[in-house]
Amino acid sequence: MSSISTLATPLAFMKTTTTRRNSSSSSSSSSRRMMTIRCDVEGEEGESSQTKIGARVRVKVPLKVYHVPKVPEIDLTGREGHIKQNVSFWKDNKRISANLPYKVEFIANDIQGPRGPLKFVAHLRDDEFEELLSE
Repeated sequence: MSSISTLATPLAFMKTTTTRRNSSSSSSSSSRRMMTIRCDVEGEEGESSQTKIGARVRVKVPLKVYHVPKVPEIDLTGREGHIKQNVSFWKDNKRISANLPYKVEFIANDIQGPRGPLKFVAHLRDDEFEELLSE
C-alpha cells in the first residue's frame, strides 16, 4: 500500500493546477473539480536551447544522411551549418518530446544542385554537434 501512496504524491518538479467549473444547471449549483498535472523540468535546458537558434555549428560525430534528393548519401562529419529551429518547442512554447530536436541547415559548396550549391536540412541531437564561436 505504501507504494501506491508514494505514486499518488506529486514530485518536486510536477506542478499541480486545479480548475473549478461551475455547472449552469438551475436546480443545483454543484462544482466540478478538474485536476491537471503537468511535468515541467526546471533548469537551463529550455533557456539555452532557445538561444542556440541561429548559431553556427559543426557536426562532430560520424553521421550520414540519405534523404537529400539526387544524392545517394552525404557524410555530415565536419560540415558546418546554422541551427534553424528547435522542434521540441511547439506552439506557445509547449514542450514536446522530439528524438532529434535541432533542425540544422547545411549549404554544401562541394555538391552542385540545379541552382547552385546544394542546400538541405537535417535533424540532429545536442551531442552530435558543437557550437562554433562567432567571429
